[in-house]
Amino acid sequence: MAIRRNTDAPSAPIDRTIAGLAARQVAQGAVADLVGKTRGFALEDALAQASRTAGLDAADAGLARAIATATFRRLGFLRRVLAARMSQGLPEDQPRLVALLATGAVQILDLNVPDHAAVDLGVRLAKADPQLQHLSGLVNAVLRRIVRERAEILAQPGDPLADNTPDWLARRWSAAYGPETARAIAAAHLQGAALDITVRGSVAEWAERLGGVALPTGSVRLHEVRSNVADLPGYAEGQWWVQDAAAALPARLLAVKPGDRVADLCAAPGGKTAQLAAAGASVLAVDRSSPRLERLSQNFARLGLEAEIQVGDALALPDEAAFDAVLLDAPCSATGTLRRHPDVAWTKTESDVSRLIGLQKRLFDKAATLVRPGGHLVYCTCSLEPEEGEAQVATFLTRNPNFSRVAVRVDEVGGLSEVIDASGDLRTLPAHLGGATPETRGGLDGFFASRLVRGD
Repeated sequence: MAIRRNTDAPSAPIDRTIAGLAARQVAQGAVADLVGKTRGFALEDALAQASRTAGLDAADAGLARAIATATFRRLGFLRRVLAARMSQGLPEDQPRLVALLATGAVQILDLNVPDHAAVDLGVRLAKADPQLQHLSGLVNAVLRRIVRERAEILAQPGDPLADNTPDWLARRWSAAYGPETARAIAAAHLQGAALDITVRGSVAEWAERLGGVALPTGSVRLHEVRSNVADLPGYAEGQWWVQDAAAALPARLLAVKPGDRVADLCAAPGGKTAQLAAAGASVLAVDRSSPRLERLSQNFARLGLEAEIQVGDALALPDEAAFDAVLLDAPCSATGTLRRHPDVAWTKTESDVSRLIGLQKRLFDKAATLVRPGGHLVYCTCSLEPEEGEAQVATFLTRNPNFSRVAVRVDEVGGLSEVIDASGDLRTLPAHLGGATPETRGGLDGFFASRLVRGD
């Protein structure tokens, strides 16, 4: 189908009484901003800001989030489907049109949305947008064609690595892990993620109480959450917090004891900080983001935990080797979090990896100055890129010969030998814990962690 200018299309304001229209406008706007790279923050932040501005209630904000997240999860596939049904192809230089068509198509193909709602509301959004109102007829025709051809489209889902992974990431993962594993990683991203929590108390008891499963790594996984997370038993009482099972492993590798003095660098949003404080450590939590640390403080108030919270640059801390343990969750490309944040694949670039490597190096060396002789340092990133993990540790050890690696033991990771690499470091992949049984279904975030000890 060609893009035809329809100058007679009427322009109509958004009718707030039409159910779901404002939510779809927020989803389309957030996707357009990120696809067009007009904003430098994540989908989650874009949606939160737009939802507040639009005055969405919790249900509509959740609908906007579901539509936008599903769009990014299969953005490559959706682009291919749309391009095949437009005679001039998909106009990538028009991000608002791409976003409107993609968010409409994903509702038809992947979400439990009535076809008429997806089409009608998409057309209404086009008519209300000065940039798109002349294309409302095109939007109507393309979305209706997708409705008619849905069975044919879904019968050809394509290759998750080739279709739903940007070329630069597909190339990197194939080189680092091999084509088969790279494809398994991409397939895991399409499945999304369950809700993992870290509990205070018996993992088995909380799994039973919340209707979840106890993972071998020590987290509880909830596959179906039918209510607001904050309404679940134990949340208000501070008995658990949300944290991916892989993200919970680095802090456990420190095995802190009551009274240990621990520095948590780049601490927000605070899941690892909570683990350290709950184990009885005296924790200094440092992060540059005041709003993120404010959320950490609020969580700690709910959990009844205490930590010294400091807003600032970890690089500016005094070089005092005074800590029994240091945890550095370094800023990274976050390519290990695509199960939860699929927008990362489409908003980050290879240059982001290169840019962050230097900062990680400086923070790593800084963290080393804070560890007392005999103390431990854990360096970790939620990235699948070896330059942000394995390579950083290798070069760190050449610069800091007074540190040596302490290999991760199988019993420390619930018997999952596959998450320990040949050097003894932790390397989880989204395809790990990806089996069909409840105990092994849902995957993991991609995480790297290395445990080091200072020898002098």
